[in-house]
Amino acid sequence: MQLVRGLHNLRPRHRGCVATIGNFDGVHRGHQAILARLRERAAELQLPSCVVIFEPQPREFFSPDKAPPRLTRLREKLCLLEEQGVDLVLCLAFNRRLRELSAAEFVHAVLVEGLGVRHLEVGDDFRFGCDRAGDFDFLLRAGAAEGFTVEAATTIEVDGERVSSTRLREVLARGDLDAAQALLGRAFSLGGRVVHGQKLGRQLGAPTANVQLKRRTTPLSGVYLVSVELDGVSRPGVANIGMRPTVESDGRPHLEVHLLDFQGDLYGRRVEVVFRRKLRDELRFASLEALKTAIDADIAAARDYWRASSLMTSQD
Repeated sequence: MQLVRGLHNLRPRHRGCVATIGNFDGVHRGHQAILARLRERAAELQLPSCVVIFEPQPREFFSPDKAPPRLTRLREKLCLLEEQGVDLVLCLAFNRRLRELSAAEFVHAVLVEGLGVRHLEVGDDFRFGCDRAGDFDFLLRAGAAEGFTVEAATTIEVDGERVSSTRLREVLARGDLDAAQALLGRAFSLGGRVVHGQKLGRQLGAPTANVQLKRRTTPLSGVYLVSVELDGVSRPGVANIGMRPTVESDGRPHLEVHLLDFQGDLYGRRVEVVFRRKLRDELRFASLEALKTAIDADIAAARDYWRASSLMTSQD
């Protein structure tokens, strides 16, 4: 898969494709259905498939302090899109210049002159252009005039409700990982690099890997049973994700993972933390001693859980 950042980096070889446009935050089952149709159309027309995304996402540009938490950072999103067989990702910087493009200007600059789109897959509720003036009917008319076809993506439902990034955030916020997996088609995970922290876990007898999140907010919080993907091996653990209310907070969310019976240096390494089950909410404790007691109980619960699974047995 090739990544092109910005219209100015498109080359003549990129022209002529089957495309879709959106945030694709989470790359959930609804997105996967669009991408499956994209692959089908690309194969029929013998053209590459292209996904157009934005950084930052539009709501992050307009209201950075009120934007919903990211389900996937750009790096994670690109990996998931590649797994879905996408050939090309065009990542557009969502800035004032792009925001002020009219719907007609967007179509001309991005779809016609930039990508030479032959077919476009979008949701029937897709809106774009300045003040979101462009819609599906506008695209149908523009496609008829410019020589590309437009198709509305099929809505995917789980338990009678539409699969969406908003719904996924809702189930994650309440810690319902089974519902999240049903919407994603996989377990929810967060990736990042292990960085140095305050070493508080070590002082409390439970050393943790401090996974760099690079996020203002997270879609879930609390204490979770997790597995950590490291060197192609899944390792059992327990994690806290949140604002660490018992200790001095820096105002940013943290992900701290304790790997059961693990010895080794993880600093500087990238890991993927897969969330399996919620143990409890994040709490403010009256003292570090009370926090240590809670952490010990969390680790004991994690040990019981993983002992009952094949994952911990395979690590023995």
